[in-house]
Amino acid sequence: MTAWFLQQQGRPARVPSYDISLAGQRISPELGARLQSLRLTDNRGLEADQLDIVLEDHDGRLDLPTRGAELRLALGWKGDGLIDRGTYIVDEVEHSGAPDTLTIRARSADMRKDLPGKRSQSWDKITVRDIITTIAERHDLEPKVSEGLAGIRVRHIDQTDESDLHFLTRLAERYDAVATVKAGNLLFIAAGQATTAGGTEIPPIQLYRQVGDTHRYSVTDRDAYTGVKAFWNDTAGAERKIVIAGETENLKSLRPTYASENDALVAASAEWQRLQRGGAEFSLELAEGRPDLYPETPVWLIGWKPQIDATPWLITEVVHTLNESAYTTELTMEVKFNSTRAS
Repeated sequence: MTAWFLQQQGRPARVPSYDISLAGQRISPELGARLQSLRLTDNRGLEADQLDIVLEDHDGRLDLPTRGAELRLALGWKGDGLIDRGTYIVDEVEHSGAPDTLTIRARSADMRKDLPGKRSQSWDKITVRDIITTIAERHDLEPKVSEGLAGIRVRHIDQTDESDLHFLTRLAERYDAVATVKAGNLLFIAAGQATTAGGTEIPPIQLYRQVGDTHRYSVTDRDAYTGVKAFWNDTAGAERKIVIAGETENLKSLRPTYASENDALVAASAEWQRLQRGGAEFSLELAEGRPDLYPETPVWLIGWKPQIDATPWLITEVVHTLNESAYTTELTMEVKFNSTRAS
């Protein structure tokens, strides 16, 4: 649904708008068109969001930003106001020509340092909330943990010569959670639940087929596994025992042997939830960009096949692509776990 198509339907083509503040230089359409292309990838979890910008430097007036320079971005449509998309830190700069262009790659300011510093530590008889709080304090972040995860007691887990970033990724996988840093907060939230760290449900959006340019739906055999089994050591009885999440007909077996029945059940349940969410994927390119969309937003699709429309979806990645004449947003989605559609 290009600008040409909109005009053919009697609708005026919308004009993209943006505001970039780069090392003290403000770049916007009102200050002279310099933007050749912009691509912002908003990731889920502990992967830095990435911003790629190509600017025209035909008059040689653009200064080369230093690596580590701060870049702020707002996106939207002319007449609708702009939405702040955050702060990024420049880590790659290229100047080429002719004609002269300046290419800048930046990553989200919160994640650029990647929670550095390898350390070795044993976490014993501690809650998930306490682990996240301790790590957040190390990096001057505010801890935000979903209520359903905060009170989980961890009997034992080792962090051996491992960065906090890698350890948090591993901890999130263990409890089927999403760990990420946003706006100075260290978030640890349940994956696929469409809730904030405080437990507030994120309201779903509706997307009609008319808003899309292209889409792709794929589904795998969700019934390949009907459940997950995990083993644990019963030291009192000196035997190896099994716990099961889901049904018993065709089980996926987890390789580790866990220290307790609870640890095994948590791991099995987390893997079973991941398997169910991974049964189908949907990607959609919106003809008109949506600067208000973020990962973990729930979506109801309307106007596709009945199976697609009946599935509750959750955004896992958002890619914004913009130039002086067009602005599109590409969404990647997975199945939202344990949800029913409202009538």
